[in-house]
Amino acid sequence: MVLKGAAYLIRNGPVTQQERWEEASGYSPSTLASNIAALICAATFFRHRGDEAGASFTEEYADFLESNIENWTVTNEGSLYQGIAQYYMRILPESIGASNPAEDKEARNLLIKNLAPGQQNEFPAKDIVDGGFLELVRYGIRRPNDPVILNTIKVIDAVLKVDTDGGPIWHRYNHDGYGQKEDGGAFTGFGQGRVWPLLTGERGHYEIAAGHSAETYIRAMEQFASATGLLPEQVWDEADKPEVFLFRGKPIGSAMPLVWAHAEYIKLLRSAADDKVYDSIPEVSQRYSSPHRKRNRIEVWKPNRHIRFISQGTILRLHGTESFRLRWSKDDWKSWQDAESSSNALKIDFVDLPETASATKGNSIVFTFYWLISNRWEGQDYAIRID
Repeated sequence: MVLKGAAYLIRNGPVTQQERWEEASGYSPSTLASNIAALICAATFFRHRGDEAGASFTEEYADFLESNIENWTVTNEGSLYQGIAQYYMRILPESIGASNPAEDKEARNLLIKNLAPGQQNEFPAKDIVDGGFLELVRYGIRRPNDPVILNTIKVIDAVLKVDTDGGPIWHRYNHDGYGQKEDGGAFTGFGQGRVWPLLTGERGHYEIAAGHSAETYIRAMEQFASATGLLPEQVWDEADKPEVFLFRGKPIGSAMPLVWAHAEYIKLLRSAADDKVYDSIPEVSQRYSSPHRKRNRIEVWKPNRHIRFISQGTILRLHGTESFRLRWSKDDWKSWQDAESSSNALKIDFVDLPETASATKGNSIVFTFYWLISNRWEGQDYAIRID
């Protein structure tokens, strides 16, 4: 089961069909965090079972994801907070099946599908934020005092945070339209995003990771519950409207109980009692939170991700859909070399081109495939520029 799960993540990522709000596809900090953590856990299983090759392959793919988190999901041109241009975006939009992803975080727009007809619903992706980046700290992939993490906390507190009598609480993301309308009317495919008790719990977990108390966040979640102790999906975030039974910091007409929120509350209690984040994974934090850790030197080309550039001196790993012979050249086919693919317990066939293949900046690596099982040439050349 673990082999199949890890192989699925490696074959089908790093673009997710839906991020955690089930609304957008692309490169999501929270999804990348869970994928990286899952793959490191899988590699630990494989090594315990004596499969060193499978463990190393899986770890190296996780390292590839981890090394690109900032490349894919941190803007350097954000404008939401004066003096802070670098912070985590909610998501870098990308379509599933786009084999030539643009991966241009500064130029892409994000479509928000829950806004009223006629209302602007497309915004620069670099100017949409949510709290999903905190999953990187929760699992141990980034330290709580990482400068970009601290920057993004300032941004989401300025843009998404609401203070209530019960305590602090956050919106999912800016420009959200999923929630009861301004007059208190029900969400009917569009509305106005409200605040989520779940997100107070997530912030509490970050504070524990940073060495602070989570008491404020625990008590706030309790204040947001119904009279019978049920935690809602959302609470009201404006002045009281008693005529429609809406009170600031109290449940509105959203799902209740939201089991996700209850799970977060229970885990937060456990984390506070242990004085450490319950979801933190030692194997993950040991690999990525050390300031002296080894840096990834592998770039990955896959059938669903045809990269166009590679950094000088990087190992190029090419995945196939079956066993294959790779024919490649670094001088525009004046000469070429063949390399037979290797496989592993994950049933993923691949070839590694050495660092020397990408040694000359400005050149390109050109390649094609001969598929051994189907006994055919690919019929197409691919090129990657050394940059």
